[in-house]
Amino acid sequence: MEECPLPGENKGKEVAPQRILVTGGAGYIGSHTCKQLHLAGFEPVTYDDLSRGHISLVRYGPFLQGRLHDRKALRAALNEVQPIACMHFAAFAYVAESVSNPELYYENNVAGSLALLQELVAANVKLLVFSSTCAVYGQADKVPIGEDEPKRPLSPYGRSKLIVEEMLADFDRAHALRSVSLRYFNACGADLDGEIGEIHDPEPHIVPRALMAATGTIPHFEVLGVDYPTLDGTAVRDYTHVIDLAQAHVAALHYLLNGGATDSMNLGIGRGYSVREVLDSVERVTGLKIPIKIGPRREGDPAEVTANPTKARRILGFEPKYTDLDVMVQTAWRWFRRHHDSRT
Repeated sequence: MEECPLPGENKGKEVAPQRILVTGGAGYIGSHTCKQLHLAGFEPVTYDDLSRGHISLVRYGPFLQGRLHDRKALRAALNEVQPIACMHFAAFAYVAESVSNPELYYENNVAGSLALLQELVAANVKLLVFSSTCAVYGQADKVPIGEDEPKRPLSPYGRSKLIVEEMLADFDRAHALRSVSLRYFNACGADLDGEIGEIHDPEPHIVPRALMAATGTIPHFEVLGVDYPTLDGTAVRDYTHVIDLAQAHVAALHYLLNGGATDSMNLGIGRGYSVREVLDSVERVTGLKIPIKIGPRREGDPAEVTANPTKARRILGFEPKYTDLDVMVQTAWRWFRRHHDSRT
């Protein structure tokens, strides 16, 4: 371990920020994490093939374009960047797509991650924060869901993330590559300054789709099931503001830099909001009426999915700040209007 400099030893010298390689940093959560890394004094370097990311979201550090499967480009990026750690967001994340095209998800999410881990080991990068998902649990036996719940993913997407978590445990044992896997529940919201936000095509997430329906961008919002055993009959989910998720990644990085062991943790606020509550919030915030169509339940969708975030609170000090639903929606609405206006 390097010795700390003596007082005054670095006086007059500019110390370069420590670099973090961020795969998938041109995506929704990756780009917000890049901003939080920048604010924390690190230099995020985005590595993204832009197949589903957006160059407009890369604002807080250098950008290198490349695929994880392109071992030559990935190796060159690692040699150039010399990162102290990697944050891995590069994955496809549409559940329905993974069911209809599982080979795409195993090729991209699993094989791409394997290539990354092998190149990290070769480059002697020993720390990684992994973007995982609550989809690794599948239909949980109880809620809120704790990390000790059985892992029974229902989709190739969920299985691909669980496989990578298991790979990470193996790479730690074999190569001392320590990692933290952060299992998100439902990300929402946008940067408070309105600089970056959520861009998906197609857009599957409830808050932006509700905003699209409210503004006439799509004809209606389809509520999938109103006969769940919940207070208002609609499904309940744990929504976490993207800034809270991004800051949790920075906390996980500090945990690893301080010697923390490989682990997996849930990220959520520990309570749920129903689909109806989200739609009501969007109408309050925008002042617009959402045209609604009632549809059948999606097969395999549980009535309630909420996180038990106790472990992340204890180990990372994870304390979500933006837990009020209207606040989450307000940030998404601010971004939606800015992004929509910029395209018209």
